[in-house]
Amino acid sequence: MKEFGYERAFDVSGAVAVLGADPDARFLGGGTNLVDLMKAGVERPARLVDVRELPLGRVESTEDGGLRVGATVTNSELAAHPDVRRRYPALTQAVLAGASGQLRNMATVGGNLLQRTRCGYFTDVSKPCNKRVPGSGCPAIKGEHRNHAILGASEACVAVHPSDMGVALAAFDAVVHYETAEGAGELALADFYLPVGSTPHLETALPAGALITGITLPPAPVAAHSRYRKVRERASYAFAIGSVAAALDVHDGVVRDVRLAFGAVASRPWRARAAERALIGGPADETAFAAAADAELAAAEPLPQNAYKVTLLRNLVVAQLTELTQEAAR
Repeated sequence: MKEFGYERAFDVSGAVAVLGADPDARFLGGGTNLVDLMKAGVERPARLVDVRELPLGRVESTEDGGLRVGATVTNSELAAHPDVRRRYPALTQAVLAGASGQLRNMATVGGNLLQRTRCGYFTDVSKPCNKRVPGSGCPAIKGEHRNHAILGASEACVAVHPSDMGVALAAFDAVVHYETAEGAGELALADFYLPVGSTPHLETALPAGALITGITLPPAPVAAHSRYRKVRERASYAFAIGSVAAALDVHDGVVRDVRLAFGAVASRPWRARAAERALIGGPADETAFAAAADAELAAAEPLPQNAYKVTLLRNLVVAQLTELTQEAAR
């Protein structure tokens, strides 16, 4: 493990200034991903800037009825917050599905958004990987890819994003706020993660040296009727092989509003907009739910070992939306 410097930041402008002066520095939140990557030799920062003491640890309502979540809020705090549990239950469920209790107590919201893939070729520095060493190749395509992407991948990379929280945030149109030396900025989560293309090492649209300061969830009445379901290879703490965040508003058997996002199938949380368009204004029944899932998954390009994910996601969508419909009828 490479030696590194360490300092603690107490104000946002000071934290941003450090990275402006030292591009080899990294911000440190809970460290639940970064420290692991440092141990493996994937990340080799010259300095860590601890941001946990920054005044970014609150969850509060916005004037328009949404929520603002500070970047240093821990995953445990986010999942337990009464407004999150009541107004965005799928977000609570996603966070609780995301890791062990010990990790949730340390991991931060800002860090969760920036966590990197758990692809075995990425985390093994003895192997080539375009995400780690651009131009070196993607051995997963012809190697082990059972848990890799079926949507939005490319010949350069088939890794998936590991976040559960991010899937729920994608479903509810979250906005990421950040600070740079030039001032504050924001990115819709839909624009935050970059397409893989030929540059998988470029993962987000954050400007260089930017510090995530928080996220905003816009008001979404449909989010109160939501759930998150994660499928994994073992019941204990494990990353998803497929997941769905779903929210549904049904009136007189007709879908008035719906939100769908998939996890563990792409390099970023995947908003299922084709499925949503297929459902709005139509019947809330299993046939329609299956057709909507098929409309979204028509773009899937599975590899030999992960074609099962197409069927898995289809079944998850139907099950989630059927359960939400039944709940609404009670």
